Amino acid sequence: MAKKLKVTQVRSAIGRLANQKRTIKALGISKLNRSVLHDDTPCIRGMINTVKHLVQVEEVEGA
Repeated sequence: MAKKLKVTQVRSAIGRLANQKRTIKALGISKLNRSVLHDDTPCIRGMINTVKHLVQVEEVEGA
């Protein structure tokens, strides 16, 4: 089974750079404390790295 990443927004994107706001939206996160599941791919890892100060990431096995 492929690994999944549970990405939860824990800090607001208000007042952040435009590319960080777009990255949060591209990850599919709409509000604070909302979580989304994504496959563990280099593309998603790069997006998470861009907004690592705004999100919390957990690895989920076989979700």
